[in-house]
Amino acid sequence: MESEQLFNRKGYYRNSYNSIASASSDEELLDGAGVVMDFHTSEDDNLLDGDATSPGSNYVMSNGGGVMSSTTHLLDFLEEPIPGVGTYDDFHTIDWVREKCKDRERHRKINAKKKESAWEFTKSLYDAWSGWLVVTLTGLASGALAGLIDIAADWLNDIKEGVCLNAMWFNHEQCCWGSNETTFAERDKCPQWKSWAGLILGQEEGPGSYIMNYFMYIYWALSFAFLAVLLVKVFAPYACGSGIPEIKTILSGFIIRGYLGKWTLLIKTVTLVLAVASGLSLGKEGPLVHVACCCGNIFSYLFPKYSKNEAKKREVPFVLRSINPFGNSRLVLFYVEYHTPWYLFELIPFILLGVFGGLWGAFFIKANIAWCRRRKSTRFGKYPILEVIFVAAITAVVAFPNPYTRQNTSELIKELFTDCGPLESSQLCQYRSQMNGSKAFVDASPNKPAGPGVYAAIWQLCLALIFKIIMTIFTFGLKVPAGLFIPSMAIGAIAGRIVGIAVEQLAYYHHDWLVFREWCEVGTDCITPGLYAMVGAAACLGGVTRMTVSLVVIVFELTGGLEYIVPLMAAVMTSKWVGDAFGREGIYESHIRLNGYPFLDAKEEFTHTTLAREVMRPRRSDPPLAVLTQDDLTVEELQGIINETSYNGFPVIVSKESQRLVGFALRRDITIAIENARRKQEGILLTSRVYFTQHAPTLPADSPRPLKLRSILDMSPFTVTDHTPMEIVVDIFRKLGLRQCLVTHNGRLLGIITKKDILRHMAQMANQDPDNIMFN
Repeated sequence: MESEQLFNRKGYYRNSYNSIASASSDEELLDGAGVVMDFHTSEDDNLLDGDATSPGSNYVMSNGGGVMSSTTHLLDFLEEPIPGVGTYDDFHTIDWVREKCKDRERHRKINAKKKESAWEFTKSLYDAWSGWLVVTLTGLASGALAGLIDIAADWLNDIKEGVCLNAMWFNHEQCCWGSNETTFAERDKCPQWKSWAGLILGQEEGPGSYIMNYFMYIYWALSFAFLAVLLVKVFAPYACGSGIPEIKTILSGFIIRGYLGKWTLLIKTVTLVLAVASGLSLGKEGPLVHVACCCGNIFSYLFPKYSKNEAKKREVPFVLRSINPFGNSRLVLFYVEYHTPWYLFELIPFILLGVFGGLWGAFFIKANIAWCRRRKSTRFGKYPILEVIFVAAITAVVAFPNPYTRQNTSELIKELFTDCGPLESSQLCQYRSQMNGSKAFVDASPNKPAGPGVYAAIWQLCLALIFKIIMTIFTFGLKVPAGLFIPSMAIGAIAGRIVGIAVEQLAYYHHDWLVFREWCEVGTDCITPGLYAMVGAAACLGGVTRMTVSLVVIVFELTGGLEYIVPLMAAVMTSKWVGDAFGREGIYESHIRLNGYPFLDAKEEFTHTTLAREVMRPRRSDPPLAVLTQDDLTVEELQGIINETSYNGFPVIVSKESQRLVGFALRRDITIAIENARRKQEGILLTSRVYFTQHAPTLPADSPRPLKLRSILDMSPFTVTDHTPMEIVVDIFRKLGLRQCLVTHNGRLLGIITKKDILRHMAQMANQDPDNIMFN
């Protein structure tokens, strides 16, 4: 009976469609008591909605005690739909069920017509395949942009140190590919590549050359950073940051016009290249999620199945396909191929790395949030360009002397992950070996005593670790595209490589210890420092994001190290447990809370015993609930209510005396309906009676033409009784993506609970400041 309308004795009809009243995020629907909380329409004061999932066709029927909802469609099919009704303004929450019903109606019409002609059958095939086309186009565009960003960032990063004379569009590595004058030890040096000192001063070595290269490194770093923040500030403010907190909010059913638009995509792509090349302690993986979502959103507008349905847009996945931007003919960024297995004893250092990752994650979240909060509350945050330049200058000045901080962070992680072999010339692989009992030389074979190069590298890595920890805290949150995956992985990889070398040397010099005796013989390969770097990277990333299984999958995708699932899981789970001991929120959830987005985290449990009547508004000291009656208001009275209040919606009741709930009408739909009626219908005056019933009320003969607004009325606003436990209410809000819920007692309207009310109540129960639930 999905399209049949059922009429009851009062003339009210219901059909099998259910709808959840959408609500504005930048305005509170009703302040519990029916007093609408004052809201602002400025962009900075808008509130983002929380997590939501489409409820599909499921619904909960009234059982006389707990939750009540029925099924009805927002629009009355007996009348012509009003243009504009059912659409959404910026910073509004979508109505998941209404969008689902619209899609089912569209699908039903297509199936009904496809047998009429070959053209209609072709249209049905196009509709069925449009989802695959959107995903394919999104994957191709995302992969192309990812490759372009990676290649361009590598080129600009090398521009800071020099230029290729033969082809300026080649980076350092590509420039020396075809050279016959490189050596194994110095494979990155070739006549075709000139440093800035060589071009300007004519000499490659000496104090003067070092100072010139130092100066040019800082100059290019500041230039890239300045251009990146300038483009973001002037052309696309939404292009800053990683975008993941906002993407989570949008996927929950919230409208942010322009956040996934073409202009944001263009600026984010360009500025991401500049930000990465500037040397700031940030990554590009998080912003690439934003870029891919922009691609999916743009392509969805090419297909009516998605362009006219906000819920269907959120079903498009983003797919990253590689066009070999990494230059290794593989689909992973940090491909690893270790030749030795791991042993049970190594779980101890792996778990210790997990502890380090958890401690680092907790420290980073608290420090970064404190700094971002200070940025919001002081004059310092009003000068984002100066802040970016200042951080970029400090980063460049400190990074240049250390080769591990000077190089691209992705290249650093790749070097730390690499297993030492005969073809590796890294300083980390310079081990000593003995020949004929006397002559010492440097060898790249594993499990040898560490040489001077290894010890020098360890000291440089320790300094790099401190540098990365400090600068990442102040970099994440700048007004440039900034991801967190690569910096977090770099910190963990540095710590892991240091631990791996320490365990390796311990096993070499004390191979007779009980823990090494059984499996680590002299001259055999038993410890792989690169594996420790990979485990440390996963641990630190887990400590920051608090991901577990999905994080291990991401590490598999980045490295291809499928056989190391146990070490990775041990480190990641330890990292999460340690981090959760200091706070259960990851960095993205913390930034959502910092920005005041009304976001209900599905991982956050509500175990208190409060009831709906304790949370609903109005309270005893509040004015009565602001409502509309079903058939005794005039157009002038209705417009007066709208003009005098800032509510986003109004409960509709039978009468002020009975307080029996009829439905819920949105402010936007009422305004559009009145304007449409005045434009298209004659006889609609200020004294015209407004009615939300199926049939017009009995009026005197000389009365002006009445205005029927039943088609915009949501006949089944979600309701709960005043005795419903808040634990259930919170769960309902999470799973159905509700913005507000009406509270009744024996059919009489008592009040309303909004998502902000729930978040405030949860903050109070957690002894937190409830006034922080605001968009800052």
